[in-house]
Amino acid sequence: MSQDQVLSIFKEAFWVTLQVAGPVLIISIIVGLVISVIQAATQIHEQTLTFVPKLIAIALVLLLTGTWVMNVMNDFTKHIFEVIANIV
Repeated sequence: MSQDQVLSIFKEAFWVTLQVAGPVLIISIIVGLVISVIQAATQIHEQTLTFVPKLIAIALVLLLTGTWVMNVMNDFTKHIFEVIANIV
């Protein structure tokens, strides 16, 4: 296995990681920012106030993108097994 193949696999793994984790992280950041602005405007600094909306938003994102995430992970896993089979 050459260095180019290893770098290609790492590049693809990094891209899959971004695709899988990206939507959840982006929604979590957006919801956290909105809640922080609301807390700053109203001067209500309750820790649990940020937790519940983030939890709900992340659950909705996972419900909406769950099948797509599984398809991406499934395709990547199949590709990795094909690469392993070609090496051996």
